[in-house]
Amino acid sequence: MASSVVRMTKAELEEIIEKSVEHKLLEILGDADEGAEIRQALKERLIRQGKRVAAGERGRSLGEVARKLHLH
Repeated sequence: MASSVVRMTKAELEEIIEKSVEHKLLEILGDADEGAEIRQALKERLIRQGKRVAAGERGRSLGEVARKLHLH
């Protein structure tokens, strides 16, 4: 990553800002899910979903979901 803001791309600057905001929010608010247990069914579903994504499958597009929910 570039060492000077002048030399940064827009994407690099956005990444730094996003990480900084996330870090500060976690610092202030804490992690609401810390210590929470994940039910076995959810864990298995996440593993299956991760495997599908790794295999190149994708879910519905944001536009499709927005239309279905009448948000678009």
